[in-house]
Amino acid sequence: MAHSADPKYTNRLLHETSPYLLQHAHNPVDWQPWGPEALSTAQTEDKPIFLSVGYSACHWCHVMERESFEDEATALIMNERFVNIKVDREERPDLDSIYMDAVQAMTGQGGWPMSVFLTPQGQPFYGGTYYPPEPRYGMPSFKQVLLAVSEAYTTRRDEIEGQAVRLTEALNRSGFLQSNGGDLSTQILEDAVQKLQHYFDNYHGGFGDQPKFPQPMTLDFAMSQSKRTGDLDALYLAEFTLEKMAQGGIYDHLGGGFHRYSVDRVWLVPHFEKMLYDNAQLLRSYLYAWQITGRADFRRVVEETTDYVLREMTSPNGGFYSTQDADSEGEEGKFFVWTPAEIEAILGTEDAAMFKRVYNVTAQGNFEGHNILNLSQALEKSAETLKMAPKPFLARMAALRQKLFDVREERIKPGRDEKVLTEWNGLMIHALAEVGVILQRADALTAAINAADFVLGAMSQADGKLYRSYKDGQARFNAYLEDYAAFVRALIALYEATFDLRWLAEASRLTQIMIAQFGDSQNGGFFQTGADHETLVVRRKDFIDNAIPSGNSLAADLLIRLSKLTGNDEYRHQAVRIFSLMESAMSQQPTGFGRLLGALNDYLSPSQEIAIVGDPQDERTQALLAEVRRHYLPSTILARKDPTRQDENILPLLEGRTLVNGKPAAYVCENFACKLPVTEVKDLAQLLQ
Repeated sequence: MAHSADPKYTNRLLHETSPYLLQHAHNPVDWQPWGPEALSTAQTEDKPIFLSVGYSACHWCHVMERESFEDEATALIMNERFVNIKVDREERPDLDSIYMDAVQAMTGQGGWPMSVFLTPQGQPFYGGTYYPPEPRYGMPSFKQVLLAVSEAYTTRRDEIEGQAVRLTEALNRSGFLQSNGGDLSTQILEDAVQKLQHYFDNYHGGFGDQPKFPQPMTLDFAMSQSKRTGDLDALYLAEFTLEKMAQGGIYDHLGGGFHRYSVDRVWLVPHFEKMLYDNAQLLRSYLYAWQITGRADFRRVVEETTDYVLREMTSPNGGFYSTQDADSEGEEGKFFVWTPAEIEAILGTEDAAMFKRVYNVTAQGNFEGHNILNLSQALEKSAETLKMAPKPFLARMAALRQKLFDVREERIKPGRDEKVLTEWNGLMIHALAEVGVILQRADALTAAINAADFVLGAMSQADGKLYRSYKDGQARFNAYLEDYAAFVRALIALYEATFDLRWLAEASRLTQIMIAQFGDSQNGGFFQTGADHETLVVRRKDFIDNAIPSGNSLAADLLIRLSKLTGNDEYRHQAVRIFSLMESAMSQQPTGFGRLLGALNDYLSPSQEIAIVGDPQDERTQALLAEVRRHYLPSTILARKDPTRQDENILPLLEGRTLVNGKPAAYVCENFACKLPVTEVKDLAQLLQ
């Protein structure tokens, strides 16, 4: 939110780096950041804590600030009766996850802004999400909630403290989960696909009714399951959903990239914020779908979304920014929508008529009297409908989109949260590394390398551990499990893209830190917080994949991959313990375990390793690599050996591999049995079918 140059109020958030916290630095509420000082104040003054959690791109967070946190009467109640703490959920996922679990346990639902009331010891006893300034929507006003909670805390203290203790004990159960000792069989994967078929929307793609979330992890699992089994129905789940999303308003047809989610079931009206993590994961989903199907519309989404990330979400220091807001000029979606008159003024009558037809622009609009651009069918099919040759039609539409994009760039842009998060950067580095080599986008691969170097430099601590967040020259907060796991998985992807052994060395080093800091040697799996993290009311394990993969899913994925590359069986053992803890849940609730199911599919699939031996500059070596990367091979690992360098002979997969009659060669191994090496691309293609 914008504040005047000479604000009436200033609180202790002023010295934070989080854009979300700084947005509240001039509220009349006496906000404090989470930390020993705030917690000590609550205990000394014997006041309950009001904890407000959100993030900078959250539309309803802005609304609640405007309605309640900027209101002096509301602030007076808050300041007199509570110690008020603000948390950026993106900086502190540990706090967010603990107290979101509590809110969901108490109310059956969750979301942001999250509003939680805690004892001075940090134990939750009441909570919710958005509260209006006056009673409406069947909800009490925020002031009514504040007064009621304060009164209850004063008059029924024993009851509230007892409830808080019981709730905290329940929240702590994830840390004590144990395996039931069942077999990890492919039946888990097959049962999961059957469940997905049940949830699938056959008319519009995706799962469930509305709102609709992209769920790229679930789509990736469906594609990998189809690859392993030949199940075309599983592939259809993914392909049809990706097609519908690419045509809908959830996709930015001018600037590239995806908005957060769709408020309807047809992917038309999005919640307009753009998140780095969504676009990172969707880049990979569309890239894999293009490898499988060869569809031009899928490749176009990958190219345009890559352009968007490099243009708008990449900082000068190499790291990737976190989010872009839904709002601009105080209105949700204003930056992205159009009227027919605006389009006609820019494109002219004839071109505007065609553009409006293709992108469903009407006088009445589809969003508050304006138009969100969307397609009824892929552009290639629109060319057929209009009886135009595809190539000139696509070129013409690209030129018209560019004209509108150029004008849109002159509008006031939504705010951007420019903090750099290790976890989200890991997801994007992984995606751009694969885009770079599969689509031969040198700019994407360079961006991935620059970001990895930035994290390893500016976001590394003196002892080699990682930080979570970086903003304004300052790295902060110990990294969490998901930071290590996402970033290490990205380093493995960088190795398979560049074959630079330093990425593999860093991946192995950080994996050892991850196991030592977060691993549970007794029950298996990994805690979200490290052994040297501050003590919170709960030390939880996160297994459920929501918008972002859980730390344990990411860990299982990287451990399986790294065990195949390095031959370290301990990594595989650690991954199996994660799978065993979630064996039953994965098949029963597949949309909550997409990334973990994908990792399990990798573990249960026939092991395939490919070693390419040859001079990196030799066109024959490059052709063999390009052939491998043309195929969708989710469970295959790839390594390359430069025969002129002895230091590259450290991987088991590369031992004893040589040129064949002086020619670059490809060695394809399956289930630890290797086929004869081949030197011709056509012969390699046969082995990869």
